[in-house]
Amino acid sequence: MIQQAVILVKPDGLQRGLVGEIITRFERKGLKLIAMKMTVLDDEILDAWYEHHKNKPFFPGLKSFMTSTPIVAMLVEGVDAIESVRIICGSTNARKADAGSIRGDLGMGYQMNLIHASDGEEAAAKERALIFGDTEVFDYDKDIEVHIYTEEDRQGKK
Repeated sequence: MIQQAVILVKPDGLQRGLVGEIITRFERKGLKLIAMKMTVLDDEILDAWYEHHKNKPFFPGLKSFMTSTPIVAMLVEGVDAIESVRIICGSTNARKADAGSIRGDLGMGYQMNLIHASDGEEAAAKERALIFGDTEVFDYDKDIEVHIYTEEDRQGKK
C-alpha cells in the first residue's frame, strides 16, 4: 500500500552537514520525495508534535534542542513507506542502531540522533498537517517507479 512518511533532519544532522546524505539514502531506496522545506519549529508545533512527552522531565531540553537551528522537513511516498523509512533511520538510540542505517552509520546519541521519522499512519498524517500546507505537497509521476514496484505492490497485494 502506498504510504507517506514525514522525516525531519534534526538540528544535529543539519549542523553536521548530513542533509544531502540523508536525502540520498531515501531516494536510493526508491522512495519518492513529494515535499521538502527548511523551517523553524515553534512552541505550538512542538507541543502538538511531542504531546506524549509534554509532562516528562526531558521535554524542555528536547524543545530547546529542536529550536536551536532550523530543521529540514521531508515528506516521502512509497509502498509501505513508513516501515521502510524507520528501517533506514535505525533504532532511536543511535549507539544501538544497526550498521547500514542512518543512525547506525552516523550517530551516537539518543536525543541527538539526527533524524525523526513517522512511526505510523496516524502520526504521519498529524505530522504532515503540522509541517506542510496542501500547496507544498506535490503529486507527480516518477518514471523510475515502474522499475521499483509491480502493479500488485502499488495495490497492496504483496
